[in-house]
Amino acid sequence: MYIEIVPNRGSRPAILLRESYREDGKIKKRTLLNLTDVPTPIVEGFRAVLKGGKVQANAEDPIVIRRSLPHGHVAAVLGVLRQSGLDRLLGPESRTRSLAIAMIVQRLVAPASKLATARRLDPETAADSLGAVLELGAVDENELYAALDALLERQDKIETALARKHLHDGALVLYDVSSSYLEGQCCPLAKRGYNRDGKKGKLQIVYGLLCARDGTPIAVHVFEGDTGDPSTLATQVDTIKQRFGLTRVVLVGDRGMITQARIDETLRPANLDWITALRAGDIQALAEGGALQMSLFDQRDMASITSPDYPGERLVVCRNGELARLRARKREALLLATEGELSRIVRAVARRKSKPLSAAQIGVRVGKVVCHYKMAKHFALDIEDGGFAFRRKTEEIAREAALDGVYVVRSPVPAEDLDDAELVGAYKSLSQVERAFRCLKTIDLHLRPIFHWNARRVRAHVLLCMLAFYVEHHLREKLAPILFDETDPEAAAAARASVVAKAQRSAAAKAKDASKRTSDDLPVHSLRTLFDDLATFTRMEATTTANESYVLTLYPRPTPLQKRAFDLLGVNAERSQ
Repeated sequence: MYIEIVPNRGSRPAILLRESYREDGKIKKRTLLNLTDVPTPIVEGFRAVLKGGKVQANAEDPIVIRRSLPHGHVAAVLGVLRQSGLDRLLGPESRTRSLAIAMIVQRLVAPASKLATARRLDPETAADSLGAVLELGAVDENELYAALDALLERQDKIETALARKHLHDGALVLYDVSSSYLEGQCCPLAKRGYNRDGKKGKLQIVYGLLCARDGTPIAVHVFEGDTGDPSTLATQVDTIKQRFGLTRVVLVGDRGMITQARIDETLRPANLDWITALRAGDIQALAEGGALQMSLFDQRDMASITSPDYPGERLVVCRNGELARLRARKREALLLATEGELSRIVRAVARRKSKPLSAAQIGVRVGKVVCHYKMAKHFALDIEDGGFAFRRKTEEIAREAALDGVYVVRSPVPAEDLDDAELVGAYKSLSQVERAFRCLKTIDLHLRPIFHWNARRVRAHVLLCMLAFYVEHHLREKLAPILFDETDPEAAAAARASVVAKAQRSAAAKAKDASKRTSDDLPVHSLRTLFDDLATFTRMEATTTANESYVLTLYPRPTPLQKRAFDLLGVNAERSQ
């Protein structure tokens, strides 16, 4: 070990206690302790000891740890945030920017309300080292709300900068919407609509997320809770064309988003290409019109066809056998369950001899059953006063079953730009947006439930969560070797029989899943459990009983897993400021 003085531009030099070691035949060095704030006599005493001298122990002058705070997870997230350049997009260096950074980091390491976040950042009630590293001092929730408002004012600039970094003309842009419920009744954005959270009776908001093809979030827009998915598309087209200045991109959206009306009224006038899929009724029409024939799948699972109903477009027809079997089993189970409930109604109607049920009363009971299982289209129902009978529509069921596992991707993009497999793969990349929604809503960031009542604060909260996911996306990319995430996408793609088949894990990922160990024999983690492990790397404030005015910042030696994580991230946990 030795003491090294490192020049630090216009600031005072850093005084570091370092250690040399050998790795793979190369001599490297690591920092064990930052002695910059340690009095010069003590530093010189350390230097003398390291050179072989002796020092007399003084039992009255020991080093005392005043406080120890979880630090490793904070250093990891903060380091990646700065590496991504996100901090520079949040505005000029100021306390407001530091508070915005703190809220983004805190949303990842420990999602909480703004009041709880203020308490976690305050020096007296700090739950981790974030407030100390950012040198925030005392923090109250009103400051956080002000920083949240300032963040919303910069939303256009932030998103434009992200688009300039991750998108370009001709790129694929993924778009999908989701919803989250709110607590309270006062937010003007909160409406009743199609609730994806399964929270019946809750008011909600709808938000649309634009991503690059690899799932990097670019922009988010909040809509009222009763907004339909297709009607959000015009706003995103304006964002792409006007704010981002992109003249030619391919917008990828699901079949509920990019409808024929939106293509005619929004996308074509904007000269934007798209990739989407046909609805079940449209596929049925293709089959009945002869354009789609099941013999196409005798030797393959994908084929390109044309239809006069879709001029200037390519239709790539796919059939997934595994999906077909799954849908057949599910349909039969629902049919049997529906028949069981309807049979009970038949018996109940037959028992009412003295006071028969009216047709209206029977219809109410039957309606509840067929609506619950969504099987009304598959049954013929005969309802009359005092009588009820039903039967399966076998021809309709067989016609639907013939198209099990079949889906059709449609796009005007020429084959020279994207071949059939690439077109289907581009549509399937919407799974990246679905993964983003899972992380935003449940797994990591806990966007919901939303407690803000002011519309601007709700929009700012959603933006804050999107920026936190931007950091998480980069974290997962770097930490993939020690997470359960895929580490070799090319090998995973090669293990797949075709782009239509179910996605596969690479051999390395399967081995990691099975053994729960990495290739260098470290435990594999989820991102959340890795944060828990990194949190045990602490930031300690120490002093001596003889002179309490001198405060030392000490760090432990990282465990092999922690060192591996910091190396993958390129983060020095002792200089995370």
